[in-house]
Amino acid sequence: MGQSSLFPIAATLQRICPERNEWRYYRLSLEPDLFGGTALVRHWGRIGTAGVRRPKLYADEGVAANELAALIRYRRKRGYVLLD
Repeated sequence: MGQSSLFPIAATLQRICPERNEWRYYRLSLEPDLFGGTALVRHWGRIGTAGVRRPKLYADEGVAANELAALIRYRRKRGYVLLD
């Protein structure tokens, strides 16, 4: 496993468990929005499908980065492996 960045702006995680028929991915990214803020974009689903994409807008990039780091920690506790 590679070393993760101190302040990541994107991450891809996956959880594969053939015994439970689980083939899942979870992507997170910070993207600028049209109003000068930052959008935390969550994209998840079954590997090989389009999945679901949900942006959440933040006025402060620091708050969005903290939320991204918290979501990475949460997903890793749930068995996801960080790919990036």
